[in-house]
Amino acid sequence: MPETDQTGASSKMTKSLTVKNDMGIHARPAAMIVRIANRFRSDIYVEKDDEVVDGKSIMGLMMLAAGNGSVLHFTAEGEDCEAVLAELEALFESGFAEN
Repeated sequence: MPETDQTGASSKMTKSLTVKNDMGIHARPAAMIVRIANRFRSDIYVEKDDEVVDGKSIMGLMMLAAGNGSVLHFTAEGEDCEAVLAELEALFESGFAEN
């Protein structure tokens, strides 16, 4: 359930996404994630194994060393948090168009 601000708009949401492509989060998928994240105003944080990185940083995402089957926890904070997480979920479901 998303948290809401005083206006009733969603302000923070978390979604767990599983890496489904064979090569994991390498440069191309990281760039795809960042491209989506940067289209939105929300801040995006990605957590794996207690390490948290900025979801708008290609290098940060690649440093997570997220292979096939890894579960990443995305937290979006901001007015469009629900929309950005929905787009990221669709990207993960597509296997980054690699499989």
